[in-house]
Amino acid sequence: MKFASLGSGSAGNALLVSAASGTTSTTIMLDCGFNLRQTELRLGRLGVQPKAVSAIVVTHEHQDHAGGVFRFARRHGIPVWMSLGTYQALAEDRNGVEVNICRDGHAFSVGDIALTPYTVPHDAREPLQYCASDGRRKLGVLTDAGQSTAHMVEALVGCDALVLECNHDRTLLDHSAYPAFLKQRIKSALGHLSNQEALEILTNLDQSRLKKVIGAHLSTTNNRPDLARKALQEGIRNPATGIGIACQQEGFGWVAVSD
Repeated sequence: MKFASLGSGSAGNALLVSAASGTTSTTIMLDCGFNLRQTELRLGRLGVQPKAVSAIVVTHEHQDHAGGVFRFARRHGIPVWMSLGTYQALAEDRNGVEVNICRDGHAFSVGDIALTPYTVPHDAREPLQYCASDGRRKLGVLTDAGQSTAHMVEALVGCDALVLECNHDRTLLDHSAYPAFLKQRIKSALGHLSNQEALEILTNLDQSRLKKVIGAHLSTTNNRPDLARKALQEGIRNPATGIGIACQQEGFGWVAVSD
């Protein structure tokens, strides 16, 4: 199993997860927050044809995660999975798109990949994050959450790789030009994870299998890659665990989920 990012941040998000078994292979896209042209261009950069995408799985309705879902799915005949709340919150034209409903704790499979949704605290209708497995290895994804919860930490038990939100540095956010209401929204229990909160999650996480951590959804205004990397390094107990940072423009290239 391997994963890659088309881009990560407030201007758009999409993550690919791919697995193969024998003669079959599966590639899913987690979120699609870019327009049709950008999505296709960014897929091409990773060597993926749109028709190779087996499914789009959506975390929540915000534009930077779901803005391109239905147009891309309709153009290329790709089924979509999301929570009922997300489905109800999205007002886009869904004609011609197969939509499947999923919910917290109820695993489902798309080809060679099993996905387990779990709820997170965020200011959306029914937000979900996901863990993906090929039967041997497990990838956890956690972004767009305002705080750590025991449910989230439990969902991420036994991950071999983790994509973890490091949205902002608290000091940079406090001193930024953002209006007070926006600062409060970001820092709230339904907002986004800071570097410090990412560190706290890692500290409480079962790291017995963890070999790779990617810091994601960094604010271009209120964070820096070096600050996010420093926080992740402080939270990792095994010095052999690799650390990466996703960016808005390039995302990151393919990363193998190792045994």
